[in-house]
Amino acid sequence: MRLQHPLIGISTRPEDENGRYALSAHYVASVRRAGGYPILLPPEETEIERLLQRMDGFILSGGGDMDPTLYGGLTDETLYDVNIKRDQTEMRAVQHAVLSRLPLLGICRGAQVMNVALKGTLIEDIPNIFGDAVKHRLPGRAVCDHTVTLLEDSMIAEIFGQNVLNVPSCHHQAIKQLASPLRKVAYSPDGIIEAVEMPGHPYLIGVQWHPELSADPLHQRLFNRLIDAASTK
Repeated sequence: MRLQHPLIGISTRPEDENGRYALSAHYVASVRRAGGYPILLPPEETEIERLLQRMDGFILSGGGDMDPTLYGGLTDETLYDVNIKRDQTEMRAVQHAVLSRLPLLGICRGAQVMNVALKGTLIEDIPNIFGDAVKHRLPGRAVCDHTVTLLEDSMIAEIFGQNVLNVPSCHHQAIKQLASPLRKVAYSPDGIIEAVEMPGHPYLIGVQWHPELSADPLHQRLFNRLIDAASTK
């Protein structure tokens, strides 16, 4: 019997030095507000596909940088919290979501994982290439705000009902070469890709910002639409 509220898996950070898994409570709160049941999934699961078969939707949360060997990138001193086991598990989750048409929302790192899983590449460090005319995060990995422009004929523009959006941002990497199955649907003033989606998929969206951190209720719409798609899966 199907539950009234869809089950939404959320990836956590890897096990830390104290033997604990961690996830910001904002993700859980956003799913609950939308009417879903959040299920936290640690990133070293060897059978992630079987777990996702029990889920109605999935969220790839933010976190550390991906291992550059996975996309032919370069080791950079700015890289942090690299965990290839998490990378590999989450990439398999993306591939499963594509094949099974499981609704998927990638947030910050999650958008980057989506791109690499589908054979795209990443910018190792935005300031080294684009400078800091547009700040995508503040010192100490603190959150800052900037605007993004949404493409008019995209699902994400339809979700927000507008073409310019102020977003909470905290990242130093971004999509470089876009994976061919994905479409760029938002960009920042410096040209960084800020959102992608997969045409023909019921809901496969990656955003480079952190909608769960915004005080603007407009950003809750991303989670609401995820739950809508998960409810009809």
